[in-house]
Amino acid sequence: MHIAWLGKKSPFCGNVTYSREVTNTLLDRGYQVSFLHFAAENSPPEQGHKGTRDWSLSCQTQEVSLPCLYKSQIYTIPTFKSSKVLMQSLRQLQPDVVHASLTLSPLDFVLPEICEELNLPLVATFHPPFDRKLRNLTSGTQHLMYQIYAPFLAHYDCVIVFSQIQRDLLVRLGVPEAKVAVIPNGVDELKYSPGPSRLKAELQADRVFVYQGRLAPEKNVESLLKAWKKSEMGHDCHLVIVGDGPLATSLQMYYGSGDGVVWLGFVRDEDQRIEILRGADVFILPSLVEGLSLSLLEAMACGVACIATDAGADGEVLEGGAGIVLETQGVATQLRTLLPLFRDHREFSTLLGYKARQRVLDRYTLSRNITQMEQLYAEIVQQRRVPCPRR
Repeated sequence: MHIAWLGKKSPFCGNVTYSREVTNTLLDRGYQVSFLHFAAENSPPEQGHKGTRDWSLSCQTQEVSLPCLYKSQIYTIPTFKSSKVLMQSLRQLQPDVVHASLTLSPLDFVLPEICEELNLPLVATFHPPFDRKLRNLTSGTQHLMYQIYAPFLAHYDCVIVFSQIQRDLLVRLGVPEAKVAVIPNGVDELKYSPGPSRLKAELQADRVFVYQGRLAPEKNVESLLKAWKKSEMGHDCHLVIVGDGPLATSLQMYYGSGDGVVWLGFVRDEDQRIEILRGADVFILPSLVEGLSLSLLEAMACGVACIATDAGADGEVLEGGAGIVLETQGVATQLRTLLPLFRDHREFSTLLGYKARQRVLDRYTLSRNITQMEQLYAEIVQQRRVPCPRR
């Protein structure tokens, strides 16, 4: 089967990781994959990330660049001719299925028309973060995104979401229930696994707490930093911040090495990120909105005790004892109670780390979730081949 995958190669974000991991696994299983992605016109070819396979290295993969004016971790602005380039490319490629890992661009809204004209089955993975309750301005803004997209998603053959909560929300907004499939994010449990790490020796730390993700308002990192500073964790404890974003400079001005905070910035190398997780005792995700965090699943797979808010599907991942679930309101206050607890009781973090990895093995392995995707592709192709009965 030939899959035309529309996704992102840069800038680095969860969508990039999702596209890379899924397409590489499909290639390993014998599928033909064409990768279509946005790139500025006349820009040099984009490179893969160190520690991972580059899509362009596979003889099975044909790569197509769609012209864009701007792209960020959150959204993309295509040029006026991008839809024409996409249609021409799909007509030439003649795939069995088009799968769009939606990049939040105007092109998302015309994809159903393009694929309908070419008689191609169209699948979407809908990533935008959300909160299960409208508790603040950030969650309200994300809910509006779902309201805008729902009428267009109804015209896709199938929409993949990461949780039952997300599915229920789209159905309430008018997407036919039969068109929404729950296939969670998944991680390679062999690659992301417990193992040795030099992190603590390099930091000269006894206990290490880690945040990994964007430094943006919706991630609520400042609440974590405030709680850390007020908890007076001691010189043997370090809070490692992995990631970059618009708030990086301002936050670094107020929280630094004197507070036991270590800023590593964006870590491109995947093996290095895995070593950081393996050396951590606790992973913390204080977000106000989320989808289903790959960073959280990666930490869980590495056997790290995890604390996350119930934004998006993250609470669903940790419920039932696989981790600690916080309310999105009052995160700093909740963390001031929990941080000293995890500092003083090692056996608690050890037990939760074991349960976290077991939860990934039970529900969130990449292999299991790709198998579900394969079944979905087969069903959609079969539906297209069956002619509608005449009335």
